[in-house]
Amino acid sequence: MLRLFWLLARSIAGLWPRLRRLPRKAAMALGAPGADQHARPDRLWRAMLVVVPLALLAALVMPQVTLVMSPSIEAFAVRKSPGPIARGDYVMFTLHHPIAGPKPVSVTKHALCLPGDRLTMFETPSPLVSNSWDGHYYCNGTLLGVSLPQAHNGLKLTHMTWSGIIPAGMAYVGSPHPRGFDSRYFGLLPIASLVRMERIL
Repeated sequence: MLRLFWLLARSIAGLWPRLRRLPRKAAMALGAPGADQHARPDRLWRAMLVVVPLALLAALVMPQVTLVMSPSIEAFAVRKSPGPIARGDYVMFTLHHPIAGPKPVSVTKHALCLPGDRLTMFETPSPLVSNSWDGHYYCNGTLLGVSLPQAHNGLKLTHMTWSGIIPAGMAYVGSPHPRGFDSRYFGLLPIASLVRMERIL
């Protein structure tokens, strides 16, 4: 008990020099030209006139900006951009899938194949895993991507096997990244579930 009291007393004694210097530091922070001179609040107010508007602007802008954490998309930051979704647009949606983890996550991809487009898929034996198949996906004859039989963590992946004319209200979303996790695996998405985005960085 005495040892604990002694350690506490030493800690308090060590704080005393810092507490004595606190008024001087506060005066300088308030604009005093020196530690022993009076504060000059006018300098502080001038600084506040610059800092506060910038802080308010950041508070308004930052909530509208979404950072893109996936390496499969070339954008680093996007924001909502209302309007009809066109081919190639950035879109954001909520993904529910075991590969994404136990909780749904927000994902940003490109809208690559839209209603009325022809999506063609054919399979070839996978060179990566024996007795498995890769899916090749084309939109109006343009290659969108090739599926893989398993994820980087070894999780087995099943790919979409549907081909045909994209129905109204649906879209194929993806990216050019060979390991991108997109409609190759989870299929077409309702356009109503997509939010149009624009790249800002």
